[in-house]
Amino acid sequence: MNPIAKKLRQNALFLSHKCQDGNLQSVFSCLDIVWVLYDKIMNWSASQAKAEDRDFFIISKGQATLALYPVLIEKGLFSMEDVSSHIGQFNSRYCIQTDLTKFPEGGIENNAGSLGHGLPFAVGIAYANKVKKLPSYTYVLCGDGEFCEGTMWESCLFAAGKKLDNLCLIVDDNRSVGAMVDMGNMAQKLAAFGFDVKETDGHNMDALEQTFKELRAVKNNRPKAVIAKTVRGYGSKTMTEKDIWFHKAPNAEELKQLQAEVEAA
Repeated sequence: MNPIAKKLRQNALFLSHKCQDGNLQSVFSCLDIVWVLYDKIMNWSASQAKAEDRDFFIISKGQATLALYPVLIEKGLFSMEDVSSHIGQFNSRYCIQTDLTKFPEGGIENNAGSLGHGLPFAVGIAYANKVKKLPSYTYVLCGDGEFCEGTMWESCLFAAGKKLDNLCLIVDDNRSVGAMVDMGNMAQKLAAFGFDVKETDGHNMDALEQTFKELRAVKNNRPKAVIAKTVRGYGSKTMTEKDIWFHKAPNAEELKQLQAEVEAA
């Protein structure tokens, strides 16, 4: 694992420890995706976080908000001192699920909470930017389990019907949905709904960068979808093996153990 992937995971662990909350398996499965988007793909910077022509990142799987804060800290929008001192406290703006209303300077683009809401929100943004003829691209990160919600498929129909080729749906396919329902071949389903679809390794940053760039270069009036194959808890042996870490924050001793595992990965 490369140094930035380790640093982001160690910072996510620290923030989870500070607020004593977090869905760390979900966070670790998508951290590489979020970093590649902000570092290599998106037209976005901390100094222009409210620019009209910026690219948008919508986090639909809100339980992975702790994957977003470390990236925004690394990109200079927030400071680790500020986030770690306030996260999870009463009236803090650094919630365990994103809250758009608390960030007038930008950086957080949507409210998260109930699953299945981020994609329709992202589709609305992409549609508005299409109408305004802005160059903005909208990326939305969803969990595979979210596709049990009808709003997801309704949004896919609308995105394809309105030819939103400025939208990229990213499925963090960490094999969560199989515990609920056999979804079948997700790539085929999204293609049938009118998406250009690519599958890639969600932990290989080079492969992710190439996939995003290839899809963005295609101008054919079709929305895009990336199915990122990931592993829950990736980077920590303990978290990949013990599902208690689906929703658990580390105490001081566990923090040291988990950070050591990440460093050794």
